[in-house]
Amino acid sequence: MTAFRDRRRARQVEIDLGAIAAELHGLRTLSQTRRYRGAAPPLPSREAVIDLVSAVVSALYPRHFGPRDLGPEDVDRFVVRTLDAALAALERQIELELALAREWKGGQRIDSPLRAGEVVRAFAQALPKVRALLDSDLRAAFEGDPSAKSIDEIIFCFPGFVAIAHHRLAHVLYQLGATMIARVIAEDAHSATGIDIHPGATIGERFFIDHGTGVVIGETAIIGRNVRLYQAVTLGAKRFEADASGALAKDYPRHPIVEDDVVIYAGATVLGRVTIGRGSSIGGNVWLTRDVPPGSNVTQAKARNESFDDGGGI
Repeated sequence: MTAFRDRRRARQVEIDLGAIAAELHGLRTLSQTRRYRGAAPPLPSREAVIDLVSAVVSALYPRHFGPRDLGPEDVDRFVVRTLDAALAALERQIELELALAREWKGGQRIDSPLRAGEVVRAFAQALPKVRALLDSDLRAAFEGDPSAKSIDEIIFCFPGFVAIAHHRLAHVLYQLGATMIARVIAEDAHSATGIDIHPGATIGERFFIDHGTGVVIGETAIIGRNVRLYQAVTLGAKRFEADASGALAKDYPRHPIVEDDVVIYAGATVLGRVTIGRGSSIGGNVWLTRDVPPGSNVTQAKARNESFDDGGGI
């Protein structure tokens, strides 16, 4: 123990940690003053958000993610108890997120922590719809993947289901204005599965991601009903617009629209606000930057040699 203290003293002589801490303090103060016009408010907890989302998922699928000794007569009580705790935790995290808002108009803040209760109420009311959508996703996965032996296997094992379950919850919160918490949920799923779905993306029922690693779906993407994606598919932006000052513009449509009954195979990249028409099939490794008419079958060879009705190339 004495040797450890001696080494620590020697290191403090060589490295002036106090001076470094003072410089970091100055930088923090400057950054926080610019962002918050005063003292920095407390931040939401990433760990708390991840924990409460896990609890919500267990309430949606209690037989799979609830306690192992949960009997049929106890399920509803478990769901009520779990949601009560999770929603209370969510309200606190939303309060913290909304308290960060420092945009002012007419001397008043645009958003308010007092709105957290409204957001949580709307989120809770959306949970039956989320469960119904997820059930449709599970059916699509079971019907579309010959390796899937049961719905239970998909719930337990398929990364695509983990990603879409998180997305369905995050998307509700994103639409309700809790965008940071929604992004935390999305990035937790991204870390776990390698599937990157922005919570702003709109996705219809019966959505199936097969394998999934490397899939990227951008914020303003719109995906219709009964769509299937394979690994490494990108639905991204082609370019970023800038405003008059040169800053990147935000909140404008810049990602693809994928209509109903479309299949996009591994490695395909679709960029920009293009539309893939209903019933189309996009082959592996295709690079697509133009609209595709309904019923199209696009392969690498066609992408190189053909043009479509809009007069542009792929």
